[in-house]
Amino acid sequence: MEERGQDLVGVVEEGGQRLDRALVGLFPELSRARLQDLVREGHVSRNGSVVRDPSGKVPAGARLALDLPPPSDPVPAAEDVALSIAYEDDDLVVVDKPAGLVVHPAPGHAGGTLVNALIAHCGASLSGVGGVRRPGIVHRLDKDTSGLIVVAKNDRAHHGLAAQFADHGRTGPLERAYLAFAWGEPYPAAGTIRASLARSRHNREKIAVVSEEVGRDAITHYAVLERYGEASLVRCRLETGRTHQIRVHLAHLGHPLLGDAVYGSAFKTKVARLSQQGKAALSALGRQALHAELLGFAHPRTGETLRFESPLPPDLSALKVALVT
Repeated sequence: MEERGQDLVGVVEEGGQRLDRALVGLFPELSRARLQDLVREGHVSRNGSVVRDPSGKVPAGARLALDLPPPSDPVPAAEDVALSIAYEDDDLVVVDKPAGLVVHPAPGHAGGTLVNALIAHCGASLSGVGGVRRPGIVHRLDKDTSGLIVVAKNDRAHHGLAAQFADHGRTGPLERAYLAFAWGEPYPAAGTIRASLARSRHNREKIAVVSEEVGRDAITHYAVLERYGEASLVRCRLETGRTHQIRVHLAHLGHPLLGDAVYGSAFKTKVARLSQQGKAALSALGRQALHAELLGFAHPRTGETLRFESPLPPDLSALKVALVT
């Protein structure tokens, strides 16, 4: 790939793939969603002609040019939202996100997001690579998933962090681990789930397990830490980081997360088997029982390996105690 100012140019090696996927392969520092938006806005050309369909197929040897527009002033407003900061320097900030906090503005969540809080906290230093509605955002956590998330404060840091996430830690120290309370007891007690994922054709709000030809490769390594009769505490390590990956993979294994109204509705009858304390704790939880406990990566400027851990938040700690008793 060659770079000329804000123009990025690359040549497709593998033909027959979607335009947005080809762009992700050429420009991994940009998210797929961001690239899709750039295509629709007319910022991508193929062999000199503008293309606007992210799903269109591209042949091998096609020359794709991306006219990356300069960062715009952030559309989201700065808001005084309290943040729990695990680490911060001139390049990045690691936030311990509480459950219920949306990462970036989206339909139905125009304000009160992590991005609004970051704009207030970091000011004009946030990276513009992610687009005006996702400044600094390198990866995401679901609204109702708590735990660690890293945010870039400048474009150089964003490029470096995004490349690590796109590489899935194959050539660096990227490490992501989650604690999940799942129904039942996964067997075997430790293993790897390999199941491709894509947006469900029947419900666009859901992610589904699909064939390799249709979906994106997704790999989750899991290990049962504790057993509580009707439920288990499972540590999940991500090799890839697809939307809803752990939630869908564990449900596919037959052990959806406690409190997951989207992927665990078929297991509602199991609630009756919990103790009174367990029922009360699960009812009070009001979310999927998932927490991003560990985040490790190479600092994008110094190369130093950084590693952070976050203990279970109070609501999941209360659930754990209730399941034990």
